[in-house]
Amino acid sequence: QVQLVESGGGLVQAGGSLRLSCANSGRTFGRYAMGWFRQVQGKEREFVAAIIWNAGSTYYDDSVKGRFTISKDNAKNTVYLQMYSLKPEDTAVYFCAARVTIPSRGSPPVTEDEYDYWGRGTQVTVLS
Repeated sequence: QVQLVESGGGLVQAGGSLRLSCANSGRTFGRYAMGWFRQVQGKEREFVAAIIWNAGSTYYDDSVKGRFTISKDNAKNTVYLQMYSLKPEDTAVYFCAARVTIPSRGSPPVTEDEYDYWGRGTQVTVLS
């Protein structure tokens, strides 16, 4: 069973930084892409960033472009989200997700329903 586990969340002042990690603690699996999403209570989960595992291509929502960086460590089967210049509006529960198959339309997976496995999330709170 695939088990994605996020870590690295916490409380930070506006302008600060955090690095989230997502490791797979379950069975090894092939993956096409890994993504980060976030959700504020009462709102829908929204796309933050994605990385195509083999190619290393990265994609970001406009709201985090230039401030967040998604990266991976193949040997550790871990994906990271480095967050700089954090803003109060970045406050949310951050989830990592994995997509196993190559999408037929060829564009990067940026919606929730394009991912197969999810972690349980880690809270990020940015104080103003």
